[in-house]
Amino acid sequence: MKPATTAKLPKKTSAKVNDPDNPAWTEDMLGAPVLKRGRGPQAAPTKVLTSVRLDADILAFFKAQGAGYQSRINAALRTAMAQNLTVRPSATAPKRAAA
Repeated sequence: MKPATTAKLPKKTSAKVNDPDNPAWTEDMLGAPVLKRGRGPQAAPTKVLTSVRLDADILAFFKAQGAGYQSRINAALRTAMAQNLTVRPSATAPKRAAA
């Protein structure tokens, strides 16, 4: 039969080490607590979170130009949209009678 063993308790360190080069933090040193979580409300939330599947070479082209590739893709899409604007009949306009 194996004898019962007990776990040893950790050593207690009652003597605090005072290091003049590394003093303990005080409330005055820390200042008032600041709680920040997330970005907070945007001033003008004009963008919409979406998922778009792009060809690998298209994405590589924009990423190769450096940071801000998503903004450049957005600008390229906006340019393409401006070039292809056409006047479309509105859905509320009365339809012409067929002759």
